[in-house]
Amino acid sequence: QVKLMESGGGSAQSGGSLSLSCSVSGIIFDHYEMAWYRQAPGHQRELVASISTLHTEVYADAVKGRFTMSRDNGARMLFLQMNNLKLEDTAVYYCNAKAIEYGRTLSYWGQGAQVTVSS
Repeated sequence: QVKLMESGGGSAQSGGSLSLSCSVSGIIFDHYEMAWYRQAPGHQRELVASISTLHTEVYADAVKGRFTMSRDNGARMLFLQMNNLKLEDTAVYYCNAKAIEYGRTLSYWGQGAQVTVSS
């Protein structure tokens, strides 16, 4: 059974910092591209950052220079460090694992973690 479980997040003031972790089980972790997405109320889910199996990182323009993503293949963990938080970072953050096997895209999601930024 595949399981992705986010932890961390919570509340912070504008300019503050928060971190997220995602624990993964049930898949061969280092075969999967990992990503963080977020969804704010009334908005579509959007990509925040992704990290490939070779640890190549891609960030959305909105978080570039403020957020840092990393993965620990041995521990099967994904991390997101969020600094200099802005009000518009308020959202539910989701961990995602994606791979293509035998021409089929496999994609798994965590349950989400709330991040709330206040002024």
